[in-house]
Amino acid sequence: MTARPTRIPEVVIFEPRVFGDERGFFLESYNEKVMQEAGIEAHFVQDNHSHSVRNVLRGLHYQIRQTQGKLVRVVSGKVFDVAVDLRCSSPTFGKWVGVELSTDNKRLLWLPPGFAHGFLVLSETADLLYKATDYYAPQWERTILWKDADIGIEWPLDASPILSPKDSAGTFFRYAEVFGSSFLAAEAAHGRT
Repeated sequence: MTARPTRIPEVVIFEPRVFGDERGFFLESYNEKVMQEAGIEAHFVQDNHSHSVRNVLRGLHYQIRQTQGKLVRVVSGKVFDVAVDLRCSSPTFGKWVGVELSTDNKRLLWLPPGFAHGFLVLSETADLLYKATDYYAPQWERTILWKDADIGIEWPLDASPILSPKDSAGTFFRYAEVFGSSFLAAEAAHGRT
């Protein structure tokens, strides 16, 4: 497995080495040593499985406390997976990274704590598995509106997305709780007010 940083260096794509023949394939979907060599010290406590149909868009989700790092992969289908940096002290605060994860490319994506996560299903159905570094805590979960203009995610939509009521009612980024201080203080620190 090899690690490749994205344009937000803390968000990392892992490319597994695939051994395949006429019987199928074998790959390592997690290797703690490889993650440590990439500078990631993560202890996973929960595994999650999400099944969705085409054009379902989930997110942008995060927990303001009990923050979760996530190691995400698709075992069936194809998604456009997104990480948004919510760390006020980061030079990439408010920036996003989008990566296609699929059965074919077998990539994994690491999102450290301090990022919002979302994805759009591009295939008929998709099964997404992810390991989390802390437990799900609904009282601390927050949702940022998927189409927030300040973030400007370029979702590869070919139709209107299918959203949950929670995701339809997401908070605008400008008013969202973020990590480190208020949004407006972070904007001022980055010279964007």
